[in-house]
Amino acid sequence: MHYLYAKDFAQWRAQARDMLARGLTPLDVAWEASEQQSFFTATLPPAPSSTIEINVPKTFLALAKTIACHRSDKRWDLLYQLLFRLHCGEKNLMHIPTDPLMYALLRMHKAIRRDAHKMKAFVRFKKIEDESGEHYIAWHEPDHRVTPMVAPFFSRRFSSMRWAVITPDDSAYWDGETLDYGPGLTRDAAPSGDALDALWRDYYRATFNPARIKLKMMKSEMPVRYWKNLPETKIIASMLAEAPERVEAMLAHTQAMPDSAESFLPVLRDLAHLREASKGCEGCELHRQATQTVFGEGPENARLMLIGEQPGDEEDKTGHPFTGPAGQLLDEALTFAGIRREEVYITNAVKHFRFLYKDSFRQHQSPSRYHIQACKPWLIGEIAAIKPQLIVCLGNSAARSLLGSGFTMKNGRGILHPHLPPVLATYHPAAILRAPAQERASLRTFMFDDIQHAARNINADSGNNKHRFGIE
Repeated sequence: MHYLYAKDFAQWRAQARDMLARGLTPLDVAWEASEQQSFFTATLPPAPSSTIEINVPKTFLALAKTIACHRSDKRWDLLYQLLFRLHCGEKNLMHIPTDPLMYALLRMHKAIRRDAHKMKAFVRFKKIEDESGEHYIAWHEPDHRVTPMVAPFFSRRFSSMRWAVITPDDSAYWDGETLDYGPGLTRDAAPSGDALDALWRDYYRATFNPARIKLKMMKSEMPVRYWKNLPETKIIASMLAEAPERVEAMLAHTQAMPDSAESFLPVLRDLAHLREASKGCEGCELHRQATQTVFGEGPENARLMLIGEQPGDEEDKTGHPFTGPAGQLLDEALTFAGIRREEVYITNAVKHFRFLYKDSFRQHQSPSRYHIQACKPWLIGEIAAIKPQLIVCLGNSAARSLLGSGFTMKNGRGILHPHLPPVLATYHPAAILRAPAQERASLRTFMFDDIQHAARNINADSGNNKHRFGIE
């Protein structure tokens, strides 16, 4: 038996190639945990006079480099077994996860990948300042030797910081340009706390949901062994104690909020009364930040009804639906289909603008299923008042308000759905304007053709002697 010691993957690789070239099987060699234990009990066979060719899949090198990070003393022996079997002709071995050797190696690989993920998630930097400026130092205790695997991630993520990640095995250092490695250190080499700890605790408290406490899952995602190094875990006990009271407060707040516009609808449901009553709607929270309610517009006897998603920034300011860039594209589609805009009724599934502020700009945010459901009484009121022959829904949100949450544009666009009245869905003009340039032309064609298809269906139902769109 020949006993070896490898401090890293590069050294093991060189040793393994040499052992394989000498014809030694896994039963002939063993790798020891320390250099002091490595020795030879027999004379090595002579090395071949010429270099032998060792062909292994690229996936072997990737797997071997990862397994090298495992803390098990058996990692080098298992990798040599795999290398030997691949070299001897078992080319498909790495595709057989049920093989005992592959099963063991894949379990080790999974453990390392999980440990690397935990390191990315649970490293907490502490800020220190000296004569050279700010530095950030973190202490972490990984299960395996994953620092070289994870450190490049930190150098990309925190490229403008000067930082160090210290572990018992090794340490990584980034000076803003170069990533270096050093020996492992003890816990007292890193600061014990700083102002950043309070920020972590504030963030954790803000994201903690007292109504969805699952301790088992939490401990699975944030194992208890890491808690001693995480500042936010210091408040877990107090947050759990406060949870029942916070849940009661949330329920009280929810019960105080209306969950539908139904109670705001007037007794008389003609368009004039609906429009006037909608100005005071507080059926969901969107009324708080929107400028005004944007109700539908068009003749009360319109045969075609168009439903969009919600008002945009321009519509929220003017109080009229489809007045911005999306409205201009819609006007083009109506003209293409031979329809005058003043002949159709145009509205939205949600009557208030939902948005987020971004650099003082109001950025569109799609309404949720809750908002669509809360606002649906207004839409049903409009449909009942107008009694259109056909409805065209522009976009997924509008279509789902009538056809259900399972609707997809991919499967449901351009066809007449058996609804009362019938519903045809197509792309929203705003979605076309936001689409990549290479897709915009085709989406535009789809929408134009779909609206023309809707016009033809209404004209066909109207009879030859009745009024048609665009024709007196």
